[in-house]
Amino acid sequence: MGKGLVLYKSKYGATKKYADMLQAELHCDVGETRHIQEFTLGAYHWIVFAGGIYASGIAGLDALRKVYPQIRHHKTAVFCVGASPFDEKALAEIKVHNLKGDLRSIPVFYGRGTWDEGKMTWRDRTLCKMLQKAVAKKDPAAREPWMEGLLSAIGQTVDWTDRAYLLPLLAYLGES
Repeated sequence: MGKGLVLYKSKYGATKKYADMLQAELHCDVGETRHIQEFTLGAYHWIVFAGGIYASGIAGLDALRKVYPQIRHHKTAVFCVGASPFDEKALAEIKVHNLKGDLRSIPVFYGRGTWDEGKMTWRDRTLCKMLQKAVAKKDPAAREPWMEGLLSAIGQTVDWTDRAYLLPLLAYLGES
């Protein structure tokens, strides 16, 4: 498999938790995307960029965009973390929205994260409540899986992180 690196950006801790799971499993190096300059990227066989999904954007991908020209020949993947249940259609939309141009060929994997309104910033909590109200008005038969997940999380504190979400990524990295 070769030497690996996981670079992550975690706002509420779920993405860091997945990065730590990967480090324990693969004995790879791990660091926050804001410290990317501390790593000699050419020394790695594979690099995973991990970040939470916020308003359809994947946190930390600005770091990938900046360094992609120097790592384009490395095995690279994106692992995004969200509160919604896995939905293939939604993940495809996230990929199209975030990985444009040269980045289109990078595979994207998904892990479900956490939900804790008590830890959310006022802004995030307010945006989530507004979205929940809008989704609640929709016909239940027309709701997508992420919408049901959003509604079911109201008032809950839940940790959905699970090593099982890493299995597709681990299989991809093992194909070296």
